[in-house]
Amino acid sequence: MSLRMSMSKLLKKLRFPASHTFSASTVTQNPLPISFSGKELSHWYQTGAYGWRTNLRDPCLWIVISGHVVATLGIGANVAFAEDVSSETSYDNSTGGLKKIEDGSVASNIHTAKWRVFTDKGREFFLEGKFDDAERLFLAAIQEAKEGFGEQDPHVASACNNLAEMYRVKKAFDKAEPLYLEAIKILEESFGPDDVRVAVAVHNLGQFYLGQRMLDKAQVNYERALKIKQRVLGFGHSECSDTMYQIGMVLYLQGKEKEAETIIKDSISMLEKSAEGESVVCIKRLRFLSQLYLKSHRLDEAEMVQRKILNIMELSKGWNSLDTVIAAESLALTLQASSETKHSKELLERCLDVRKTLLHSDHIQIGANLLHLARVAMLDYSQHKKSDVSKAKAELDIAKDHLRNSIRIARQCLDKVLKHKDKSKKNSLVGRSRKEAQATLVILLQSLSTLSSVELAKQELQEIQEGEINLKAKEALLQCIAAYNEFVVHKKSIGDSPEIKSEYLSCFKRAQTLLGKKLDGEGIHKLNQKK
Repeated sequence: MSLRMSMSKLLKKLRFPASHTFSASTVTQNPLPISFSGKELSHWYQTGAYGWRTNLRDPCLWIVISGHVVATLGIGANVAFAEDVSSETSYDNSTGGLKKIEDGSVASNIHTAKWRVFTDKGREFFLEGKFDDAERLFLAAIQEAKEGFGEQDPHVASACNNLAEMYRVKKAFDKAEPLYLEAIKILEESFGPDDVRVAVAVHNLGQFYLGQRMLDKAQVNYERALKIKQRVLGFGHSECSDTMYQIGMVLYLQGKEKEAETIIKDSISMLEKSAEGESVVCIKRLRFLSQLYLKSHRLDEAEMVQRKILNIMELSKGWNSLDTVIAAESLALTLQASSETKHSKELLERCLDVRKTLLHSDHIQIGANLLHLARVAMLDYSQHKKSDVSKAKAELDIAKDHLRNSIRIARQCLDKVLKHKDKSKKNSLVGRSRKEAQATLVILLQSLSTLSSVELAKQELQEIQEGEINLKAKEALLQCIAAYNEFVVHKKSIGDSPEIKSEYLSCFKRAQTLLGKKLDGEGIHKLNQKK
């Protein structure tokens, strides 16, 4: 059976004829009081990188670590605070958070007022990262909702959802799960098991399980949510597209990459047909689709998707935008992987010019951009070393100049980060600052490693005696290892990561080869100290 037929069978199993249809404006992502469903927390994943608030000055949004692409799934990062759970599908500002009762009047008392205040303030603390204060207020909001609206009122479900989301981010999963289940139970009893609000709550539970890689449970909940959404909203609704995309993510994590690709493409197609093809959500999915293609070495298909993204960004934001720069840089790196160095270089140079205009001169994004340009120059050197020695030598000089500047910028950024740490009197960096420092250290290690390759290439090109140039190549590698020892091993100020470890081991092995003998990390560090 073909892949398309397999996915069609899956969708038919989930699909119900739409008994009702609603416009996108009448149904929100999380129709449960206080919605931040479209926003994300400023915390880091786990990979291009998606699990945090979009800040285009953050390094990990654009840095390509250990090769051209790392498929990063920002799973479980979106915080879905509950929206209004009254019987109306949209919130009526004239009644605030008050519950409409059967005779049309409004039920309000001290408890409902406190529920609103505690919910609002708890949300503020949550977004500020003050989890203890947020927990205290969300717990109080649940109690006030029960006393003001009733034990099984949907407002209680929304309060449970808010506390569950906070526990999920804190990784207190044992506390979060019962609250998600309680919210679903209350909504089912209030609106019936096939209501769209139940579907949203079930979708949130799927997110909870997906964040823990409990893939079977996540899939069961996503499929149930999709079934309800298709029945109530219609198959082409963007809400259905959202849940389909999450099912695609589950399939991807299960190793079913072909099936994942098919359903993710279908979710993108649904957005495009509903005039949302240029939305932030659609662009995010297109980016992930390009990462799937890159991972399977389908460079031509990845290039087509990335050109589409860049075209959208050029038309919507123009070139005076870091969004456009990031899209162009991704395309440039794919072209580089395809050895299309001319077009890759042109895009990277344009990206560098824009960054120099929008960012300060020693911003780490500029350092990363220079590293990419140095690698393009190395590819040009490889193409010319046999046919045009002078051209090849010029490319090596260009690469070396870019790398020196990249190394300088990375060191300056690390010094600033560590000075800030010392002022704050903390033993090590935490949270976002830690991730930024780790990304910067990766750029430093990669730049030093590439500089070593440049020095070895000079030796090959100019036929200089081995000892003369090898000293410079060794020095670059020893500096790479020394930087790892300084920031990770001895000061323990930045902390290790898989990407940092990978770059360190690469430098370590290359240094062993050049030195002609095996040394432990401390031995190489001592050699570097003697220089």
